Amino acid sequence: MKIIAMIPARYGATRFPAKLMQDLGGKPVIVRTYEAVIATKLFEEVYVVTDDDRIEQAIASVGGKVIRSLKEHPSGSDRLAEASKDLEVDIIVNVQGDEPFTETGNLQSLIRIFQEDTSNEVDVASLMECITDSQEIANPNNVKVVLNKNSDALYFSRAPIPFARDEKHPATYYKHIGVYAYRKQALQQFTELSPSLLEETEKLEQLRYLENGFKIRLALAHTPTIGIDTPADLEKARTKILQKN
Repeated sequence: MKIIAMIPARYGATRFPAKLMQDLGGKPVIVRTYEAVIATKLFEEVYVVTDDDRIEQAIASVGGKVIRSLKEHPSGSDRLAEASKDLEVDIIVNVQGDEPFTETGNLQSLIRIFQEDTSNEVDVASLMECITDSQEIANPNNVKVVLNKNSDALYFSRAPIPFARDEKHPATYYKHIGVYAYRKQALQQFTELSPSLLEETEKLEQLRYLENGFKIRLALAHTPTIGIDTPADLEKARTKILQKN
């Protein structure tokens, strides 16, 4: 089974433009993410996929491999589908460019889902973590996921799901972490599908998979991550870098 990692890296993020080139302890966020993925030693190849010269130059400066996106894409998955079309791979792990603290254990959990899926039922694997803080649960930037008994996703939402109707049965809330692994065939099929109604409503690309019958299996993250969606998140990440040093 050939497994590679790909990091989609778009300069003009909607909520926090240019976030991937923001300084994080002396290096751009995207370089921190790339180096974290390389350090896991889990992949035969690691690529950053971008259409931006600044990001390409930043990765090239540390000896990284870049695949240039040839056109605009509505999602990171679409970008990776284009970039991986002619590559001979089985599993593609998609690490978000704004996840500079990606851990080996988390990525191993993704890979293990496919290693244990002997019947090849799973199309996509992803990560989640349990959250209990009411503000985190209510925050629409934190995508929540509900699961079936096999840990397969039933639905993803920016809303607090499930809704705890009865106080005698408190809800458990899982925050989705935007790290994915795909079978190459599923990724290629994804990009051939039109954006779905729920995807466009919630602005969550993973809903396109669910609406079209693909199976997404979740694993609990070993270590909480700090995704950088806002300037406040960047400050938290800078504090963590200082603590590590």
